[in-house]
Amino acid sequence: QVHLVESGGGLVQAGGSLRLSCAASGRTSSRYAMGWFRQAPGKEREFVAAISWSGSNTAFVDSVKGRFIISRDNAKNTVFLQMNSLKPEDTAVYYCAAKYGVAVYTAYTAYDYWGQGTQVTVSS
Repeated sequence: QVHLVESGGGLVQAGGSLRLSCAASGRTSSRYAMGWFRQAPGKEREFVAAISWSGSNTAFVDSVKGRFIISRDNAKNTVFLQMNSLKPEDTAVYYCAAKYGVAVYTAYTAYDYWGQGTQVTVSS
């Protein structure tokens, strides 16, 4: 199993930046893909970004393309989500997720392990 802990959320003004981190522990010797999802109040959880095991392949939801960057440091078992030019509509609880595999996965149902989430609030 993989245990995930997110950090880095907070309150930021529109146009600002935040960097989320997700630290993995447990059975991290096997290759695993990572993803970020978010859930706003009253809405379903939605895909934000994903990265392959090697880091060479990434995917983003259209609404964050050009603003968010996903990266990973496998030596530290950590994945990052750099969020720039934040908008009020980015406000949500952000979750990281892991799946054993080497590809990029964008479906919520593809992931096996989830963190507890970190709140991101963007004020206008």
